[in-house]
Parts: sequence; C-alpha cells; structure tokens
Amino acid sequence: MALGFGWKEVSPERVASGGVVAPNERLPWGKTIGLGAQHVVAMFGATFVFPLVMGLNPQLAIMMSGIATVLFLLIVQGKVPSYLGTSAAFVGGVAAIRAQGGDSSEVTGAIFVAGLILAAVGVLIHFMGAGLLHKVLPPVVTGAVVMLIGFNLAPVVANIYWPQDQWVALATMLFTIVVAVAFRGFISRISVFLALIFGTALSWVLDNTVGQITSVLGGATEATTHYRWDYSGVGDASWFGLPQKTTLAADGMETVGWHMPSFSAAAILLVIPAVIALIAENTGHVKAVAEMTGDNLDPYMGKAIGADGVGTAVASFVGGSPTTTYAENIGVMAATKVYSTAAYYVAAAVAILFGLSPKFGALVASIPGGVLGGITVVLYGMIGLLGAKIWKENGVDFANPINLVPVAAGIIIGTGDVYMNFTDNFSLSGIAFGTIVAIAAYHLARALAPSELRDDADRAGGTLTAVGRTVYGDSDGVDDLYQEGYPGHVGEERRRDEL
Repeated sequence: MALGFGWKEVSPERVASGGVVAPNERLPWGKTIGLGAQHVVAMFGATFVFPLVMGLNPQLAIMMSGIATVLFLLIVQGKVPSYLGTSAAFVGGVAAIRAQGGDSSEVTGAIFVAGLILAAVGVLIHFMGAGLLHKVLPPVVTGAVVMLIGFNLAPVVANIYWPQDQWVALATMLFTIVVAVAFRGFISRISVFLALIFGTALSWVLDNTVGQITSVLGGATEATTHYRWDYSGVGDASWFGLPQKTTLAADGMETVGWHMPSFSAAAILLVIPAVIALIAENTGHVKAVAEMTGDNLDPYMGKAIGADGVGTAVASFVGGSPTTTYAENIGVMAATKVYSTAAYYVAAAVAILFGLSPKFGALVASIPGGVLGGITVVLYGMIGLLGAKIWKENGVDFANPINLVPVAAGIIIGTGDVYMNFTDNFSLSGIAFGTIVAIAAYHLARALAPSELRDDADRAGGTLTAVGRTVYGDSDGVDDLYQEGYPGHVGEERRRDEL
C-alpha cells in the first residue's frame, strides 16, 4: 500500500528454515511485538546518552525518536526499515554553541535549520539523482568532516566528564572495551548500554563504601563534595506525564525540557557540518538494507535522507534531539533476518510510551558524570576514526596532493578549534571553519590540478560508492565497525552471529 501498511503475515517457520521476512511482511503480532522490543533495547543506550552530553532532555529525546521513526517510515512508504535515534553528529557543534554562551533554545534552533537543510538535500537527490551528491561530497571530503567532528570533541571529555570521577570513568571505559570485544552478536552491540549500568552501579557501591567525592561537576567552576550518583530526583518524579518545560533557576541555571527554538546565525553555522555526516549515515544505511534484502533502494535514497531531515526538524522544534538512522537496528535485522517495518512501528510506540514517563527521564538524567566520561572517551574517538574508515573503504589515495593537502588543513582547523575572525561580531571556528576549508579547498585544488592528478584521484576513491554507516548514536562500541553499511560486511556479521 502507498504508506507501507497492510503487511502480509508469514509463518515463523520461514525464518526457522533460513528465509527472510521482507519489509512489507510480518510475523504474527506476538512475535512482531517481541522483535519491536529488541529494536528498542538496541537503540536505547545511545538515544538517551547523546541528549545528555548535548545538555538536552533525554525523556523528550526518547519520545521524539519514536515520533520521528513513524514519520520516516511513512515518507519512505515502508520500503526502508529503520529506527531514527539520537544523532551524535551534532555533539561537537552543540558543545561549541554552549561554550560561546548559547542556551538550549539556540541549540535546537540551529539543529532545526540543519534538519530543514537535510530535508531539502533529500528532495534534491530524489529528483536529480545521487550523482550530484557524490560529486560535491566525495569520500575524501566526507571522511574528513566525520573525522574532525569526532576529534573536536576531545576537550569535552577531558574538561567536563572525565574529571568528575576519573576512576569510575576509567573503569567504565575498560568495561565498554571488554564487552564490545570479548562478546559477539547482540551483547557486543549494547556494550555502551551495559557500561551505563555497570558504571552507575559502581558509583553507588563507592558512595556506600568510601563515601562522597570532591570534584568539579559539569558546568560548575568550583569543586564540591557530593555523591557520585545523586538519584534523589527519581523518587519525586511521577510515573506518567509529559516531559517538563525548560525552566531557569534564580542563579540562571537551566533545567532543560521542552521548549521552542530560537535562531542565531553563529549557532547555525556551527551545526551545519553535521548535515554532511547525516548524508553519509543515511546513504550507508540505505545501501546496507539493500544489500541484506536484495532490493534496489536507490529510488528511495533521497526520500530516506529527506525523511531524516524531517524527523530532525520535528524533534528539535519542541526541544528534542537530532535524529539519524541507527546501525544497531541493522544488526538486529541481520541477526533475525526480519526486515518487517511493522516491528519498527512497535519500537516507535514503545519509545513514545517511555517518553511519557518523567520517572524514566529523571533516572536517565541522574547518570553520573564519571560514567559519561568513560563512555564518551570511546564514542567520540570512534566518530573520528570512522572518518578514516570511509577513506579506507573507498580507496582514497593520500599520495595524491588533491586529497592530502586540503583535508589536512581542514582537519587541523576543526580538531584544534582554530578561529577566523572576520568582524568583532562574526567569526568561524572549529567544526564549521574546518568543514568549509575541507570542502572549498578540495574543489579549488581539484580545479587547479593538472588532469593526470584529477584522473588519479577519480580512479582511487574519487566516487562515493558506499559510505559506511558512522556510529553516531550507536550503542555498541566496536562490533558495528565490522559490519556497518558496506556491501558484504553485513553478510559477514550475519554469519558471525549465526556461528
């Protein structure tokens, strides 16, 4: 049907015998609901971790992720099974906005504009084809932008999260690495979620054995003595209700909840580079699903990218987090061979119900800063390294100065937070400046280079054939590095899960 409803029911025996369940099919509703719950668990950890590190409301983020997923499925007409969880592509830009004194309304206003831009790009790709995208953003540029977004976040870990409790941060980091590497399949894919539980439990044990800790809490300027895990607000929160409205305390501190966006040109410039990362994510996701299902999904590439833009715009308009397609859920599909969009509608409904529980929101907001330090030191580094993965999988040749020189400048500008002051009121820095340099300087170098250098660049990674799904919003840590979004890799992951 036009909107992708009307699934044909198939028997569980088809899966048991090695068959697959197509997007327009479903298992009996009981099993479909169970699969929907698996998708919730898979996306759960990262979908509320990244709102926390961006200073947004995690309860609202969970609820809006469910709404955004429904919108996505409707726009792609049920052809591309996907869950839209919180994107980490915006974390660096958001950190820069807050470092310049921006509040949550400026953050979500900038994200809202980025969502509209992404939606417009999707419309353009739908009508003009993906060739235009590949020409403007070849893999050497896309990888550079992903890399500088990730590595620009290093000071956030070093200065905000890690110092709150360095020993819990270290233990949580090691736990994440061990679970991601030592286990296979589903357990490794939820290593961050398990690390959250481990680190919070460790904080509680330390609070009740060695006592309080003296450290600087995130956003504070002076050290205080406090419990590592302050869960006092959980008991006072109600079980059911809408997320709170954003409020300001007498000291000017913000308690973030739902709110309307406000718009600042400087803030918008800081998050626009994330659009490039989202284009790469969605492209890789569609190619991965096409590889698994055997369907030709190229006609839906533009719709998928545009649908993510719509989801991001809708979520941020009420104060929620930006969205992106999630590779954890690709892992669930690869393991179960069930690609039914009915399971994603179930997952979206469950997420919306979670978003209607203030007690859940209070529990998530209470996660200790040291725990977030141990998790983000892994996740932020992975974001950066996945830029290198895009280069490797597309055969980018850095012996060619067309590729080497421009992106080298852009990466250092982005990761080093280099400033370019144009007037007293306008400057570019960090991610925004680095992205502009990487893109503009690449095309300038290509225009000026002799034809033999351009031909060499085209032969070695000049065309974006399959952009790997970057781990923005992933909750697994390492396993998706092996299987995210490249033809062949998903099949390898599936075989590994079946062993």
